[in-house]
Amino acid sequence: MVKNKKKFFGKLWYHVFVTMMGFFMIYPVVWLLASSFKDNSEIFVNAQSLIPKHFKISNYITGWEGFGGISFAIFFKNSLIITLSCTILVVLSSSIVAYGFSRVKFKGKRFWFACMVMTMMLPGQVTIIPQYIMFNKLNWINTFNPFVVPSLFADAFFTFLIMQFIRGIPIELDESAKIDGCGKLSIFVRIIFPLIKPALIAAAIFSFYWRWDDFMGPLIYLNKPRLYTVSFALNMFADPYSITNWGAMFAMSVLSLIPATIIFVKFQKYLVEGISTTGLKS
Repeated sequence: MVKNKKKFFGKLWYHVFVTMMGFFMIYPVVWLLASSFKDNSEIFVNAQSLIPKHFKISNYITGWEGFGGISFAIFFKNSLIITLSCTILVVLSSSIVAYGFSRVKFKGKRFWFACMVMTMMLPGQVTIIPQYIMFNKLNWINTFNPFVVPSLFADAFFTFLIMQFIRGIPIELDESAKIDGCGKLSIFVRIIFPLIKPALIAAAIFSFYWRWDDFMGPLIYLNKPRLYTVSFALNMFADPYSITNWGAMFAMSVLSLIPATIIFVKFQKYLVEGISTTGLKS
């Protein structure tokens, strides 16, 4: 009986603790959603209340209209173009490079792998100026090329992530395919690529989140309002010289969370599987 009581109270305190932590983590999102229906004068005066005194649906209408004659539909379209293009390209290119490092023998393999790993230790701030100078000389400023084209050349983190997954696939599968007459490309396309689906989806989710939330990239490379992404366009609601329309900003912020939330809910099982199995080795 004593053991059962201890076990019961242990589980009870565990669930209470997890529930409280979950509440504290989700509270900012709930507050954002509630504030998106409040009037500007009520948002910070009545900040402690999650229930608006007067629901203001017009915040979503005003926010969706955007600014300068450019609706938020344009900003969402730009974000989707950049995010989906970069995600697809970087996942495909990273999987090819990961396969090369994992299964293909070539001269200087260890050296090039070490170079790739070292790029993960390089702060992103160090490369901002050189990249801007290079893209400016290529006349890529105010285009999506600075975001999309580098995705063709893989990402060190995703390459390393997928490599760990490929190492968990038995090498005997490759050898059997070679006996059947398959080359390296055929082995990758027919055998390896279908088996690394969890790792590919995990990499795609990370890439989608990072690109969708990217603020620094659009700030540096995009100067035309019609090319702005959602993350950068939200900043346009803040006006230091007049009254900031917080209600419209919060309304569009809520809408900007929808794509990322859908992606996470739909593919979370693959994300967990991809991360948990990338540590396995054959």
